[in-house]
Amino acid sequence: MTDLLRPASTSSGNVLDQVVPQPNEPRYPFGIPYGWFQVAWSYELEPGAVIPRYYFGRHLVLWRDQDGVPHLNDAFCPHLGGHFGYGGKVVNRCQLQCPFHGWEFDSDGNNTRIPYSDRVNNKARVRAYPVREIADHLIVAWYHPYDEPPLFELEIPPEVDDDNYTDWTDVHFSVAAAAQELAENSVDGPHFRYVHNTEVVPEIESYETEGHIARMRSVQKFPTPRGVVDGRIDVDNQGPGFGVTRFSGIVDTFLIGAATPVDANRCEVRFNFKTKKLADAKATSTVGEAFVREVSKQFEEDRPIWENKAHLRRPALADTDPPFMKFRKWYAQFYAEPANGEHDVWAPPRPDVEFQPSFTPPDDLTASRKYRTSD
Repeated sequence: MTDLLRPASTSSGNVLDQVVPQPNEPRYPFGIPYGWFQVAWSYELEPGAVIPRYYFGRHLVLWRDQDGVPHLNDAFCPHLGGHFGYGGKVVNRCQLQCPFHGWEFDSDGNNTRIPYSDRVNNKARVRAYPVREIADHLIVAWYHPYDEPPLFELEIPPEVDDDNYTDWTDVHFSVAAAAQELAENSVDGPHFRYVHNTEVVPEIESYETEGHIARMRSVQKFPTPRGVVDGRIDVDNQGPGFGVTRFSGIVDTFLIGAATPVDANRCEVRFNFKTKKLADAKATSTVGEAFVREVSKQFEEDRPIWENKAHLRRPALADTDPPFMKFRKWYAQFYAEPANGEHDVWAPPRPDVEFQPSFTPPDDLTASRKYRTSD
């Protein structure tokens, strides 16, 4: 159980309760959302490859059969618990073989062969996850804690196959925070001034939600050596794990941002960039690389905020704040269980700071002199 710290009330108002988690306990009132999440890049998984993954608080195995089709299953063989991701093989073109005793399973998790028996074990099943491969570049999987089939499909943006755009540029992050905390930035214009030190912040024109889709439209002025350039930042989220951001102004840049929960307290983020080609290929490369570096730098500037902030269930908002609560209401639909409403402030774990003594005795003092306090 978590330790509840209850500060005393003050004359200016009530101090909100904090719930401070112990190690390995949840630090948020919500769990792991369901949806489509990127689990790899296509080039990480050659035909016949079998690799371990850990997402959604589960040990997983990602593999590609000899026909080129990717699959995601739970990692442990139901026979005696061998981990498929450490020594497992693809055999007979499309069967996953356990490294422990050679049992074989198809992509749906059915036991298809036991090498030392004439019979299979029909009760030996391995959970399988729906998988899609996008533009031969992203591998995404559907997760739902109750194994519900996909409740929506991803709409593939046209830019992924547009020859007017460059090849992909990929960036990978790991963050000690829940995916929802990161996603909330998509509607947070004011933080640009204070976290990223930008003189001009994005101005949100609209934020609309419809089912699993959330659309944010904003105007952004980009300062350049030649003056301020009018631009835009427009975001289309399809569920909690797949967001398309379009930047325009300096150079048209297309970004698929994929935040995948590792567990309830941590996530991985993959950025998949494409830049619209300019007349000069070298200029395209230079400007595109600079833009990717800037977006990645801003991501790292956000990290200490995300990893150390508390989640406030009822934030004290200004009348001109962005639509934080509208965003949270949209995001909440992707949790199979309602949020824990017991506490108002969900704080990060206690910092593990090494104690530093304020006084260090000189090395030439003997033990008796070090610790003697009086004659």
